[in-house]
Amino acid sequence: MNIASLEAVLLFGILPTWIAAGFADWACHRATRIECTTGSRESLLHLAMMVEVGIPLLAALFLEVNALVFALMLFAFIAHEATALWDVSLATHSARPVSAFEQHVHSFLELLPLFAILCLVALHPMQFLALFLVGPQAPSFAPVLKTHPLGATYVVALLLATLLLNVSPFAEELYRCVRTSRKGHASTATS
Repeated sequence: MNIASLEAVLLFGILPTWIAAGFADWACHRATRIECTTGSRESLLHLAMMVEVGIPLLAALFLEVNALVFALMLFAFIAHEATALWDVSLATHSARPVSAFEQHVHSFLELLPLFAILCLVALHPMQFLALFLVGPQAPSFAPVLKTHPLGATYVVALLLATLLLNVSPFAEELYRCVRTSRKGHASTATS
């Protein structure tokens, strides 16, 4: 596979699928009325995972992929996996049903970040190796803007899709959870 093909797989395959999987996960939470079961605790974990993958994603979109970006990605991937384990443990030990479909969506949400990292390793192998002090290059930990940035149309479309299909729905989920929790406390106080 040549570089252009691998970039196309990453930009037009993995990233859009990741956004779609995030939206499907939100739809599963809405269908099972997360606000009435695990509520804000689980919703905050979803937002934490979004931040954990969002920061390295933004770094890869705007910065040269070097040892700094790889270190950020690997740290975020490990943090995301730990948070995902906590999230699934909370959900499965609650009254909220976690369907086979939602579990399948979770597998996408866990593996797509790894696939994205692996594509970037294939595209920038020397800096990945340099991170571990292996290979001919010294690791670069400087945050440097891309010398050949991605197309503005693509970046804007990707960020808008993320905002509309991931950030906004999960913010709405937290709002719903907080609102339901406050209603529950208000009705308890008046009883």
